[in-house]
Amino acid sequence: MKSNKIRQPIVTVCGHVDHGKTSILDCLRDSSVQKREAGGITQKISFTLYPMNQLKTACPLIEKSGIKLNIPGFLFIDTPGHAAFTNLRKRGGSLADIAVLVIDINEGIKPQTAEVIQILKLNKTPFLIALNKIDNISGWRKLDDTLQKSVESQSQNVKQIFDEKYLTLIGSLNAHGFDADLFYNINDFTKKIALIPCSAKTKEGIPELIMMLCGLSQKYLSDKLVLGKEARGVILEIKKEKSTNYTEAILHNGELSKKDEIAIANFEGEPTISKIRILEEIEPLSSKFKPKDNVQASTGLRLQLIAKNEILPGMPFATYKGNKEKIKKEFKKEISENIQTEKQGIIAKADSLGSLEALLLMLKQNKIPVVKASIGNINKTDIISAKANLEINEVDAVIAGFNVSIDEEAEQIKGNIKILTDEVIYKLIEDLVEFRTEKRKEIEKKRMMGLTTLCKLKILPQYVFRNTKPAIFGVNVEAGKLISGLNLIDKKGEKVGRVKNIQSENKSVQEATEEMEIAISIPGTNFERKIKDKEFLYSEITASQFKNFKKNKDLLSQNEIKVLQEIAEIKGF
Repeated sequence: MKSNKIRQPIVTVCGHVDHGKTSILDCLRDSSVQKREAGGITQKISFTLYPMNQLKTACPLIEKSGIKLNIPGFLFIDTPGHAAFTNLRKRGGSLADIAVLVIDINEGIKPQTAEVIQILKLNKTPFLIALNKIDNISGWRKLDDTLQKSVESQSQNVKQIFDEKYLTLIGSLNAHGFDADLFYNINDFTKKIALIPCSAKTKEGIPELIMMLCGLSQKYLSDKLVLGKEARGVILEIKKEKSTNYTEAILHNGELSKKDEIAIANFEGEPTISKIRILEEIEPLSSKFKPKDNVQASTGLRLQLIAKNEILPGMPFATYKGNKEKIKKEFKKEISENIQTEKQGIIAKADSLGSLEALLLMLKQNKIPVVKASIGNINKTDIISAKANLEINEVDAVIAGFNVSIDEEAEQIKGNIKILTDEVIYKLIEDLVEFRTEKRKEIEKKRMMGLTTLCKLKILPQYVFRNTKPAIFGVNVEAGKLISGLNLIDKKGEKVGRVKNIQSENKSVQEATEEMEIAISIPGTNFERKIKDKEFLYSEITASQFKNFKKNKDLLSQNEIKVLQEIAEIKGF
């Protein structure tokens, strides 16, 4: 198998924010991108082309080991912390051939790490773990050029701290369904995840990390890296420079010529067909692009296209040879593989195809159904769809937006539709789960309270507006809720009468909630004779209603539970 027939493996570097992903890449490419990023956090995807001849220079272990490598190098993708970018996809799976999951040895698995692990697992992406920031372990010193010897030569207390940290991590990974160990303890890399202790700061362990990537790619990926004939890629993002739009993309298979026409998938409908005005390729170990007539996968591209149609991030593209219907079918299949909706559910929105797929993956895991999923900001149509859900199931009358904003028109008409947005997917899911749980409780409480309601009223004797039948007087709602038509009893369990009208600030209302001061009218009752000497009134409930309230205590507030106990004592339940 000739080396020019094998493409570079695509390596995604991913993990929790601030665990050192970009710093590790900086070690590999000997740059200082990290310092240029806003707040030291990666703001966008960037890619690095790393040819084999330069890898060998950076990692003398490759030559020393005597392994014959025929992979031409690597294409690294540096990603923001959240899952959308770990979830960059191509037909039939992940865009990444292999992933480096960066974990701070001192912090272990954080929520975003767990999120990334789930996605790597679901996409069946092979990965190894860069156990970063060993230099932050108190007392750690680089004691040998060989990582294993350096680890084993640490003083007893430092070695003990290191062992505790990495064994805790192994336990956490086990809970996620993975066996893991330090790379030098592993015989079969198909069965265990390799942990490579390292420091992006001191560069300790970085040669071993490169060595492991090369070895695993050579051994387990060669068959998957055979270069195809047709150019296929994924759009990463659209960038505006002065008056020109540039499209950044990854070519993950085949060869692309400047003379080629390409077809780019659309979320709904016809693909965009375009000629290429400018074709540029990322330069090795650089963030600069160089004009090219031909490029070969895997590589990072910058394209200037002739077509003016809107192009969406995350969309697949391929060379176009007049086969519009065939390619349209292929794109449709590729997108629908992971964008599956149900007959009922919430509305899901995200900023790119990869983001949307990641969001749907997480929603599915949390058993949250989706009726409609699309790319772009939350718009008027989404609000209309969510309002239709109000009629069917209030729990689904919610829009979840990942990395998107709300259009002004949508904001104006949203009414009582719940819109949840976040730039971190696990936070969005957490908020969504909490909203749905609370909404269900609210609906169940409404249903239960529809039969009757718990209520304790304090009589305000200074506000008696009518003494004779009907008695009209002031009360304070001490706990629960007062509704029209409610039967009231006193502390001895004797019937006082039925509430006909409730007035708040001289206006008739159907109900009154805790701490409201209102006037009520009770027909057939004389205040002077029947109510004057009483301090509190309670809602009357039956024994079966009491059992129902008791069974659903988790739906009641602390004050309502207290009132329920008082009524139980009065009625002898």
